[in-house]
Amino acid sequence: MRSSFITPLLGVLTLAGCQMLAAEVTTRVFGHMPDGQAVTLYTLKNASGAYVSIMDYGATVVDLVVPDRHGKLGDVSLGFDTFEPYLTKSPFFGASIGRFGNRIAKGKFTLEGKSYQLTINNAPNSLHGGTKGFDKQHWDGKIVAGDEAAVRFNRVSPDGEEGYPATLSAAVTYRFSADNKLEIAYEATTDKTTVINLTNHTYFNLAGRGPATIKDHVLLIRASHYTPVDDTLIPTGEIKAVAGTPFDFQTATPIGQRLSQTGGKPIGYDHNYVLDPLPAGTPLVEVSEPTTGRWMHVFSDQPGVQFYSGNFLDGTVAGKGGELYQQYTAIALETQHYPDSPNQPKFPTTVLKPGETYRTHTTYAFGAK
Repeated sequence: MRSSFITPLLGVLTLAGCQMLAAEVTTRVFGHMPDGQAVTLYTLKNASGAYVSIMDYGATVVDLVVPDRHGKLGDVSLGFDTFEPYLTKSPFFGASIGRFGNRIAKGKFTLEGKSYQLTINNAPNSLHGGTKGFDKQHWDGKIVAGDEAAVRFNRVSPDGEEGYPATLSAAVTYRFSADNKLEIAYEATTDKTTVINLTNHTYFNLAGRGPATIKDHVLLIRASHYTPVDDTLIPTGEIKAVAGTPFDFQTATPIGQRLSQTGGKPIGYDHNYVLDPLPAGTPLVEVSEPTTGRWMHVFSDQPGVQFYSGNFLDGTVAGKGGELYQQYTAIALETQHYPDSPNQPKFPTTVLKPGETYRTHTTYAFGAK
């Protein structure tokens, strides 16, 4: 298993190393909430012209623009050109997920002898925090004082929100470096014992905008085990070796090579990988795209990563440039604790108590060759 759930804050530059900061941060109004409140888009742009844009609705990554092997910039994230579709049509594009990323079986769990019923929004289960999770909330965003490369978003989740216990104070900080690393730091405290599992749900396609699937993307996940799931995508409780299964990405393999063998309805990858202990500085996940030469490496202190191959995209959502997002148009790599952990005592704990501080870090590093 990887590091414990409650980790000391080592500094959000730990995984990236010391380096130049982004050249500028700009802001603009991206839209308005139904009550008229303005939604602000923060753009962190470095000297090479690469940038990430994040809005304060859902603390959501809207654009992620990085160069290919020829230096041509391209947006490698799915989403929308305008704000309004994020209110009604987004399948968590780029969003900060909470209070609990992934699924909890039947939306139920017991904590300190008390039973809780969460909102069911992915029948028969609760998914990604419920009907109005962190992804559908307006956060308080601010450029980090003295650090022009970073923006921090805060919100207080009241006791009982979507059925979760305790008042939770949460923050997520995004930083974009001169060498195209997107670093995400999460932090939270609570006034009562609760459960928490924060993550980011950016959909990546390293080919950039335009019709393409991710079947030719080459993927490596440094995980010798995964958590099998039932028909509703809830873990069975087993931790199973990937060797000899279509879930084995211990060596770099095109995503489409064994995708049809995964089963599921719809067919595809939507599974939690149990990450192996690794030397510091070793990426947990590596992805590359042969046409553009772009690659992405993922670093994290979390024990798992959910690999999702865009199975539920079905061509009904018109995204950036009017593109209809088809099945397998993108992948998500959600660093996390395991799904349904509150009901699985053998999984690493997701319990957070008063006096403790939840802190996790994930870095998505981009390059081209």
